[in-house]
Amino acid sequence: MTRELSLQTTKLLSRLLPPIEIDTEAFVDIRRRIHAEPELGFEVSATSDLVARLLREWGYEVHTGIGRTGVVGQLKLGSGTRRLGIRADMDALPIVEATGLPYASRQHGRMHACGHDGHTAILLAAAKALAKSRDFDGTLNLIFQPDEENLCGARAMIADGLFERFPCDAVYALHNAPGVPAGSFIVQAGPVTLSSDVADVTIQGKGGHGAMPHRAQDPVVAAAATVTALQSVVARNVAPDDTAVLSVGFIRGGATHNVIPQSVALGLNVRAARPETRALVESRIREIVALTAQAHGVEASIDYRPLVPPVVNTEAESRLMTEVCAALVGADKVAATVPRGFAGSEDFAWMLAELPGCYVLLGNGEGEFGGCMVHNPGYDFNDEVLPLGAACWVRLAQTYLVA
Repeated sequence: MTRELSLQTTKLLSRLLPPIEIDTEAFVDIRRRIHAEPELGFEVSATSDLVARLLREWGYEVHTGIGRTGVVGQLKLGSGTRRLGIRADMDALPIVEATGLPYASRQHGRMHACGHDGHTAILLAAAKALAKSRDFDGTLNLIFQPDEENLCGARAMIADGLFERFPCDAVYALHNAPGVPAGSFIVQAGPVTLSSDVADVTIQGKGGHGAMPHRAQDPVVAAAATVTALQSVVARNVAPDDTAVLSVGFIRGGATHNVIPQSVALGLNVRAARPETRALVESRIREIVALTAQAHGVEASIDYRPLVPPVVNTEAESRLMTEVCAALVGADKVAATVPRGFAGSEDFAWMLAELPGCYVLLGNGEGEFGGCMVHNPGYDFNDEVLPLGAACWVRLAQTYLVA
């Protein structure tokens, strides 16, 4: 199976783009090269080496090893004092690819199933266009981040002095959106993604013979009651116009049919749209775990680990992003709200906790191909939207970085 740029979409997007020189075929090739050699987490050395080499060729001052394998390319032009940051993520997922594409992953068990290969290629295409045109006034910081999927890369780069070494007045990022028409954007002020936390619950009982449960303290029954009770948190404690998700990802305990185990472990994933809701859900989880254990005569402990806050776009930066996107595709193709059920998390939230900025969604297309959800073994980034994403960053830099 092959997926080549459709002539119709290519012509459509070429009419939408401003007079920006973007070598679409060259960057589609780069994207597919990255796709074929996916790397996980912080181990993105080949991708970051490629990024650094290209940025140097185009005249950027390049800094590597930030947050282990992050890259920043900086270009200063003119006498402008404004400083803009644009971030792309580079890492893949531990998934076995099932696309059958000629450029499919050559690394078994690794796959670019979220489009980070496309995000990286988009920012590289914009980087080359801006270096060639040199039509902005100020400082451009292009941030290529590792380990977004584990929600660790942004914090690692920040802890390594990202914004002290490369000060920015605002920072922006982009993600593709399957199911949203190609040639369109979504820019939403306020919360865009959900927070993400995990909790490991251990329910400690007293093991025994399966035929004599009265002589044991059964952690399995207590675990089952806990899982059921947890389902009431979102249904009965979170307002209908708010958003939260509580999922039990695993239940582990016991080894055979006729033995009541000593303990059972539960793994929880918790997400929320607002900090207040995040705190409420955590409080209710702790209460339910403790009181359900008490009711069943067992003990429970909980290791609750906050991972990442929600992505919250700031008002002024969202307005600018909306104007930039509307100038490219028309105001009717820029939506102001994300689709219902968009409940993912994104560690760009840590950058927005430091600086004002905006996280924009770029339509990846509809139907069997473009609409295939991320983190799916059949997913692929839609190369037809690559030049539009690059034009978005070029126009943003030209608009933001003025004397």
